[in-house]
Amino acid sequence: MSTFCGLLLSEVPPDRSLESMDIPGDPRGAVLRRDAAAAIGERPLRAALANGVLTQIWRGVVVRSAHALDLRTRAAAAVLLVGRHAVLSGATAVALHGCAAAGDVATVHVTVPYSRSVRSRPGLAVHQNRFAPGDVVSVDGLPVFALDLALADFLCEGTKSVAFASLDQALHRLPEEERDGFRQQVTGRLACRDDRRGVVQASMLAELATGKADSPPESELLLTVVEAGFPVPTAQHPVHTIDGRLLYVLDLAWVERRIALEYDGYAAHEERAAYDAERDERLARRGWIVIRVRAEDLRDPSRVFTELREAFAKRSR
Repeated sequence: MSTFCGLLLSEVPPDRSLESMDIPGDPRGAVLRRDAAAAIGERPLRAALANGVLTQIWRGVVVRSAHALDLRTRAAAAVLLVGRHAVLSGATAVALHGCAAAGDVATVHVTVPYSRSVRSRPGLAVHQNRFAPGDVVSVDGLPVFALDLALADFLCEGTKSVAFASLDQALHRLPEEERDGFRQQVTGRLACRDDRRGVVQASMLAELATGKADSPPESELLLTVVEAGFPVPTAQHPVHTIDGRLLYVLDLAWVERRIALEYDGYAAHEERAAYDAERDERLARRGWIVIRVRAEDLRDPSRVFTELREAFAKRSR
């Protein structure tokens, strides 16, 4: 008996034996409506839908309401609904591969071959493309595009800053010696795309990503300053004492000009503020200009740009 069946049976009228009910489908709690009705009966199914135990994310596929917002549940439901040759793609695939930088994927993206025509609907985007069996991997039992292909698609079609942060995170998870190879896989996928829209921009993003950022906001900060016209900084630059002992690691640094950006990704409090002030003072004594960046600066980076321009102007005198 499937997990989904067991969950469902705890809420429907106990007029049938546990052993006689077996609902086919995905163990995450997604099943075609017709299969659920065949397994437990139309009346119990309608009762479960009416009292909110179950819900139809899209017409024809049923999930347990408690898991209706879970990405894996919605992804499983999408694959069931779209049917044969459906593969999870784009931001959905990137998130399922474990890249949290992809964020809250509200729309499930699925790709089918050109031989199939399936309409999109709210919360479900169906794409057509050509792909080979080797392009598809299994992630928790779901058909998903390989990460390099999913990232190539996301870089071309997704929100630029989010897609860039996702690639940076994917690189960060790899050993340093494997990062260039994976980057080449992504750029190779870009070169083979039938749809050339967004490829030039995506290729530039792939070259900019280093995998060194400690968090998605740091990746976004790198992209923000480069797009504003500043030179490409060094990520995670170490600062050593005279005797070679590691003192600090700077988030982003223009090493020759001794200008640094530090992203503050924590809640402000007095002890941390005092520590940062002392740290910045030590760096200043070593000739560094340190500009601190907060989350709100990513939404409106004008202050950061102003301070950066002033710092570069000072170093140019």
